[in-house]
This record gives sequence, structure tokens and C-alpha cells, in this order.
Amino acid sequence: MAKHSVLFMVSLLFSGVAALSQPSGPDTLHTRSLGEVEVTGTHSQRMAASTAPMHILDRQQMQRMGISDMADALHRMPGITLRDYGGAGGLKTVSVRGFGAKHTGVSYDGVMLSDCQSGETDLSRYSLDNVAHLQLTIGDNDDLFLPARQAANPAVLAIETLRRPNGDELATHLTAQLKAGSFGYVSPFLKYEQRLSPHLFLSAQGEFVHAQNDYPFTLKNGELTTREYRTNSRMNQGHGELNLLWKPTRSSEVTAKVYYYDNDRQLPGIVRYYTNLSRETLHDRTAFAQAQYVRRWDNRWALKTIAKWNWASTAYRDPLYSDGVRDADYWQREGYASACLLFAPTPQWTFDYSADYSMNNLNSSLTTDVRPYRHTVLQSLTAKWTASRLKATVRLLHSLYRNGAEQGQSARNMSRLSPSLSLSYRPFQSEQFFVRASYKNIFRAPTFNESYFFHYGSPDLRPESTHQLNVGVTYVAMPWPQTELTLTLDGYQNHVDDKIVAVPYNMFIFRCINVGKVRVRGIDATLTAQQRLTHGHTLLLAVNYSYQQALNRTNADSPYYGLQLAYTPEHQGAASLSWENPWADVVLHVHAMGDRWTSNEHYANTSVAGYAEWGVTAQRRFAWRRQMLTLRLDVKNLFDRQYEIVGHYPMPGRSYQMTLSYQL
Repeated sequence: MAKHSVLFMVSLLFSGVAALSQPSGPDTLHTRSLGEVEVTGTHSQRMAASTAPMHILDRQQMQRMGISDMADALHRMPGITLRDYGGAGGLKTVSVRGFGAKHTGVSYDGVMLSDCQSGETDLSRYSLDNVAHLQLTIGDNDDLFLPARQAANPAVLAIETLRRPNGDELATHLTAQLKAGSFGYVSPFLKYEQRLSPHLFLSAQGEFVHAQNDYPFTLKNGELTTREYRTNSRMNQGHGELNLLWKPTRSSEVTAKVYYYDNDRQLPGIVRYYTNLSRETLHDRTAFAQAQYVRRWDNRWALKTIAKWNWASTAYRDPLYSDGVRDADYWQREGYASACLLFAPTPQWTFDYSADYSMNNLNSSLTTDVRPYRHTVLQSLTAKWTASRLKATVRLLHSLYRNGAEQGQSARNMSRLSPSLSLSYRPFQSEQFFVRASYKNIFRAPTFNESYFFHYGSPDLRPESTHQLNVGVTYVAMPWPQTELTLTLDGYQNHVDDKIVAVPYNMFIFRCINVGKVRVRGIDATLTAQQRLTHGHTLLLAVNYSYQQALNRTNADSPYYGLQLAYTPEHQGAASLSWENPWADVVLHVHAMGDRWTSNEHYANTSVAGYAEWGVTAQRRFAWRRQMLTLRLDVKNLFDRQYEIVGHYPMPGRSYQMTLSYQL
């Protein structure tokens, strides 16, 4: 089956490339375009009509809500639990609705990111300065024209960066920006955009971030209270990318990206009572190249092909241990290809077949390295039926994993069928009120760390199986003149079987085993209200709230049965109030999180107190001819509240950040 799947997908890839060199024939796209390819409607309308929970933040919304970085943007989306180890560039991973970070996929301009070693994506490396919009989809996306890999996750965070040129403009666009803030933070950013011809558009951008991260914090040890500073926290991070958009015909399009990321940082480690000595360093590097080709025929057929090559390395050093006993280097590579074939025989019916193939391998400097590799074939068949008031999507995903190791025992092979179904119904023709329901079953293959890591992994692991059920309502209205209102409310229940957990084999060795069962129940709610006042004044209120009950259901006889999972708060949320006016836009915002535990067993002294972090943003734009100058001031942690998101990793207190941006 794997061989036939790969051959079929490769044939689609070559057919797409061959189509570039063939005459396109009469172009009928201008009369009727595929709704699955050309997305229309506002973000609020898309979110309201979606069969599964969807939350979108575009660049304008992020500016209006006072969002300053990726972590801040993620706090404004319901259902997300963020792990943040503190400071600029500190590791930031997300989990959605209690599934864990390994179950959350991240796509970058339509192509999924991957880390076969850990299975988690560090979102601190992606800056908002180059982001057009963020989209979180929980369950299946209504857009069928997507790679099968995107369907293989309970939730996907899509990061879109590429700006498309307006009309036939050939002008050069230049953005230069400088950020400076507390604790030695400096970040220059430069972006160049040029339409070279009516069919060719080029953009290039680069940024650099330096931060000392030597912020103060209060340490309490019994009756003794001292003022300490974070040490060994310096970071130098840079990234650059080159993007190309080519439209050889009205019915075809090619996009390509070359990306490089480099982060050389010190690791401060956890806060200890009697010593904060640390000399650990970590050097991360990532490079990838990806290309995407889309071809459309009349109003019924469309083909998308994707190819990507990814390389990543990490170098860990700890000079405090002699002879480099803890030092380690890791290198991972991935080759990835995808083909999607869309067919819309009638205005009501749309079908898609997508097939993906990827090859991953990993090697390291460790003497225990077995050099694992994995071949993956994912195939999805999707059908969508759309009527005036009812929309239904059904998908069947087949996943095939073939594992191997060059120098040792390999993990077991895996194969699974995963169904999903989602519905959206509009009860009243005259109202933007929708009721939705969705079910999705998916599974996660163990990462290379879980299967092979020395004194930790096990090649006998089974995949985690997840089930997610969601029921919700959405409402978009203008209840009063100059007032816009958007409401969403979703209730959900998730189950995870064969959850992979690490248990102690003896004092020095842990082993990953399949013993876990988790049940998650929760509610996500959002409210966005906008009121236009007189003389250019506008008020914007945005609120989100999440309730999560993520319970251990592994063993009813265990004393830990029914306890909340580690780092999963029952209550969390965020809010912002914006006042837009002719002088300077002002935003007051807050995000809050309830108490958590650092362990699934809820041992004594392992609880982390809840917090509420307030901030304020002021921004003024100055326009002159075709140029725009923006001055922005952010005050973060306005009330200097000391708190932790990850236990023993204190977050920064009150800090300031100034941003000066020039656009041509």
C-alpha cells in the first residue's frame, strides 16, 4: 500500500510540474472560481460559518488589540495553554484543549513545520513582524484543499506571512523597524518587497534579536526574602527568508520560500535556593526550502503540489561537567512532498484527495545513537456538501509509518484509519447565527526522543489515540447602529488513550510506556464588540475565556486518579479594551491563568499560583505622501507582578519596549 501511495503521489507532482510548460488553453477562471481555492468573506464570517472552532487574528487586529509578540497573540486565542520559560527567546510551546504540545501542528505559509526529535514546535522563533495573520483550527478545516499532514493533528496553528501585491502596482515597499526595551532587548527588522513584473513578486526580510534577559525577581526561602537576578540568560537570535510569488497564467501560481534561523543562547535553568550557577548553552539552527504549485481548470478541478527539504541542528554544552560528559549535538533532516486534487462537480459537492510522503532521520554525537529514520505516507479523502443553511464535511485519513534504525532496534511500524465529521447549521435565514458539531479521531506516532533517547525511550511504544467532540454556537450581529458584535461558545470533550508517559525504571533510568488515559472537558468562549463613536473615535473590546478539566483516568485504584494534568489550568483568559482616536491609539490588556500543578501526582510544594498580567500600549502613526512612520510604546506587566508559567522559571516583572517603524 505504501508503494502504490508514493507512486500515485509522485505522478501527481510530475503532472503539476509538466502543466507549467503546457499551454493553459482558454482561461475561464474569471467567470467562476473554486470557492475552496479563493477564500472570500470577512474573518468573522468565516469563523462564524465554520463547522469546527476557528479563531483568526490578522495583522490589523493584532495592532488594534495591543499584541506585541507571539506569546501575547497565543494568549488571545481560547483553548490554548502556553508554556513559557521566561524572557525574550525563552522556549514557548502550546497545547490545545489538554492534548499536549505534540498534538498541536504548526504550518508556515501552507506547509507544516516538523521536529521529529521532540515533536514540539518552539514558537518563540517566529516573530509577529512578518506575520499577516494567525489562524487556529480545532478539528477539521472547512478548506478541503490542504495537505493530508494538516488533517493529522487535533489542532493546527497556521502562520501566514506572504503579502500579495495589490492590482498591477510595481512600486517598491520597504519596512524598517527598530525595537528596544528593558533587560538589554534590541531587535532590528528589515523587509523589502518588489513586484518585478506583472507576474512576479519578490520579498526578502531579516531580523536580529539580542537580549540579556537579566531581569530581577524575588526569591523566598522560608522567612528569608532576597532580590535576585536571572543569570546566564543572554540570547542572540536571527532569521532571514526569501519569498517568491510567480503567476505564469491566471489559473496557475507558484510560491517558493528559503528560510534560515540561528539562535545562540545561554540557558539559565531553574531557580534554586542556594545557587543559580549555570553555564549551559544551546545553539539551534534551522534551514528549509519549500515550493508550492497550484493549477486550476475551469470551475471544477484544481491541483496543488508541495515539496520541502528541512535541516535542523542543536548543540548543547555544559562546561560545569568535565570532559564534556553532558555535551551533545543532534542533526535531523526531512524530505517532504504532497499532492492535493480537488474536484467540485456541482455547487453543492466538493471532493479532495490528498497524499503526503515524508522521510525523517536523526543522528547525534552520543555513543548510544542508533540513527533512527522514518518513512511516512498520509492519505486523506474528504467530501463536503454545502446548502443554503447546512454545511457538512466528512474525512477519512489513512496514516502509515515505517520505522527503522541503522545501528539498533527500531520502533514498531504503525498504520491506522482515522475518521472525522463536522456540521454547521444556520437555523434562521435572516440571522448570522450558526450551530456546529464535530467529531475527530486521530493518533500520534511516538517521537524519536520517546522511542530512542538513552535511558528514556522505548521502541515498543504504541501511538496515542485521541477522540475529540465539539458542540458550539456562533453569532455575528449589528444590534445597534455603528455596533458590531461577534460571539462564540463551544463545549467539548476529549479522550486520549495509550498516552505516553515517562515512569522511573530505577533511580537513574526512566522509560516511556503506554499507560495513560486522559479525559478533558471544557468550554471556550469569545466576545468581540466594536462601537464607532463620533469624530474618528472607536472602542474595541475583545475577551476570551477557557475552562479545562483535564483529568487522569489511567487507573481507578491509583491515588492520582481524577487529578488535573500538570500545567493545565482550569481557568484562563484574556481581554483587551482599545480606544482608537485621532491622536494616539491606546490599549489596556490583561491575560490571566489559574493555579496549576507541575506534576501529575500533585506532590506537596508542586503547585504554581495563578496570576493576572496587565499591560498598556500606546501607538501613533504619522503619514506623509506614500510613507508611514509609526511610534509605539508597550508597558508589560504593568503592576510588576511576579509569577511563573513553568515552575521555578520566573517571568519578567515590569518592562518597557519602544518600537519605531518606517514604511515606504
